Amino acid sequence: MGQDLITPPGGNGDDGIESVNLKKALEERYLAYALSTIMGRALPDVRDGLKPVHRRILHAMRVLKLDPNTGFKKCARIVGDVIGKFHPHGDQAVYDAMVRLAQDFAQRYPLIDGQGNFGNIDGDNAAAYRYTEARMTDVATLLLEGIDEDAVDFRLTYNEEDKEPVVLPGAFPNLLANGSSGIAVGMATNIPPHNAAELCEAARHLIRAPNARIETLIEMVPGPDFPTGGTIVDDREAIIEAYKIGRGSFRVRAKWEKEDTGRGGYRIIVTEIPYLVQKSKLIEKIAELLINRKLPLLDDIRDESAEDIRIVLEPKSRAVDPDVLMESLFKVTDLESRFSMNMNVLSDGKVPKVMGLKEVLQEWLDHRRAVLVRRSKYRLAQIERRLEVLGGLLIAYLNIDEVIRIIRFEDEPKQKLIDRFELTEIQVEAILNMRLRALAKLQEIEIRKENEALMAEKSQIEALLGSEEQQWKILSADLAEIGKKFGKDTELGARRTQFAEAVEIDLEAVQQAMIEKEPITVVISEKGWIRAMKGHLTDMSKVAFKEGDTLKANFHAESHDKILLFTTNGKFFTLAGDKLPGGRGHGEPVRVMVDMENDVDIVTAFRHDPNRKLLLVSHQGNGFITAEKDVIANTRKGKQVMNVKLPDEAMICRPVVEAEDHLAVIGENRKLLVFPLDQLPEMGRGKGVRLQRYKDGGVRDVKTFAIADGLTWQDSAERTFTKPKEELTEWLGERAQAGRMVPKGFPKSGGFG
Repeated sequence: MGQDLITPPGGNGDDGIESVNLKKALEERYLAYALSTIMGRALPDVRDGLKPVHRRILHAMRVLKLDPNTGFKKCARIVGDVIGKFHPHGDQAVYDAMVRLAQDFAQRYPLIDGQGNFGNIDGDNAAAYRYTEARMTDVATLLLEGIDEDAVDFRLTYNEEDKEPVVLPGAFPNLLANGSSGIAVGMATNIPPHNAAELCEAARHLIRAPNARIETLIEMVPGPDFPTGGTIVDDREAIIEAYKIGRGSFRVRAKWEKEDTGRGGYRIIVTEIPYLVQKSKLIEKIAELLINRKLPLLDDIRDESAEDIRIVLEPKSRAVDPDVLMESLFKVTDLESRFSMNMNVLSDGKVPKVMGLKEVLQEWLDHRRAVLVRRSKYRLAQIERRLEVLGGLLIAYLNIDEVIRIIRFEDEPKQKLIDRFELTEIQVEAILNMRLRALAKLQEIEIRKENEALMAEKSQIEALLGSEEQQWKILSADLAEIGKKFGKDTELGARRTQFAEAVEIDLEAVQQAMIEKEPITVVISEKGWIRAMKGHLTDMSKVAFKEGDTLKANFHAESHDKILLFTTNGKFFTLAGDKLPGGRGHGEPVRVMVDMENDVDIVTAFRHDPNRKLLLVSHQGNGFITAEKDVIANTRKGKQVMNVKLPDEAMICRPVVEAEDHLAVIGENRKLLVFPLDQLPEMGRGKGVRLQRYKDGGVRDVKTFAIADGLTWQDSAERTFTKPKEELTEWLGERAQAGRMVPKGFPKSGGFG
């Protein structure tokens, strides 16, 4: 098992069986498969922006002469030619690729003009290829322009019976204009579509300034231009960084508008949805959330789309803020989606590489220059061949009588003509193939004119081939022409995706908007069981508890409120009102919902009010004031606010009203002390300071009040007594004093009631 070479049973080296290293064999084969997938299937070529299957489809359509101004042909015929001659793969895979090239919601600039059912934005499939027809668009002809003029290399097809182009001439910036996506082995690509006019402008700038900064190019190509429109809400810095390195993402939101319905009412109309989002699935998802009561601000959704998209969203009421409603939908639905950009392409058709915007444009321009040079050389060779023929014809016209004599009377006129006039084989063939009517004087004039025109064109081409500056000038003029043809004032070229800043919405408001607002009564038992009863209950006598358990606390709240628990170890825990167990049964133990220690009990519970302050007091008489907004716990572990050590424990948590300026403390020794509230510190966390001094025992009760209104308490019969400011003189003192015995008539319970 440990040997590198594995010899099959019976193998002795003479029976034709060869031993191989399994690891090495697998590596070689997997590498070959990976390279085949990367180069032959998944990644587009940076020069024409096409994968092999798309390139072969367009080449097959060119062979079939399916130009934009000709008639349509059945897709079955096109698919048959593609798989029979160029692309030996499944017919459905080829047809699917072809369908995508014709879909105006998938391709920013469709390469195929389809006739019939080619699918829709709802995700419905195209009709079978026997029912549909197709021809090329103007964009496809631009990609193929010059392919018959030796613009690109050709290679043998898979069966070596025909030839196919290695890459297309690519006069259109297809890679960035239409985008591309694919998953290879160990790598992937995902390129968004862009606006062709903007790309041409950026490419022209790059010709003028090869060292242009990415920030300058972004001014011309501000971001993707998706065929389905939408709004990009990313900041400029993030977009610049994405295009600089070739990787990043774009937040795309649906485009919507508010439509008034009269009497202060409104509805929201969605007119554009994010790229690659299927409309039917989007509506199904929103409807499902609506049924599950996850979108309390939304009342109904309807699809009124025809040719254009029109999704109607009805708010719950006219009081609902449309921005908050949409923000809540963006948060949980595909009305906002993130397009991840990964510009991984084949450089020069061979090397996979992640490129930035500038690199992609530069490689495309270099390819266009190479195509221009090859086409110019091809045309130059054609001119030189024609000039050679014309030179021979002119010699014949000048010596027409002698030429006729040689042809009529010589046994070998061809060789005689070559020897007599020093002609080439091509020139003699042209003379011998002349028709008698071509001997007219007018024909000689035409030949001389053609000769002069070709000589002028030859000198122009030679000058072009000798000047790189002249080549870039011609390319720039071509780009200007394409930019004009697909300009922003044309129907196809007009920018569809807009840019905007995301509306600043309070995240807390959005979070609350996601919860259906309804009144609840929170009930906590002595043994720590919690539940939320529907409605604001006033009579708690009918609320049942487990045997041996009783009511500890109850209060009114709303389902979107946060519920705060304060425990004897000085911790605050936060629960969501909508996550509390329902009123049926006895609820659930709090310890299941938060990480409370076994020897810890709940001191109190209440609904959260971020504008309040709280007074925290321990049994031994320490205390301080804290802001309620700072005690929110974001985890199950809670937030330690009051530091206490056994045997001391947190005992009291009371809200402090702004008008209250004094604190009354009563100990278990029935001594009362009143002192100004400003003697207590406001802290985020700590032990606090001493409120009252005791020889033994601790705090019995505390009360904050306004000294001007006097100190009030209730007796066991719930009668209220008030001690005015003038009568409190003997109990008024400084913090941490012992205090004096309570006034006559104070309840024996020792609490303020």
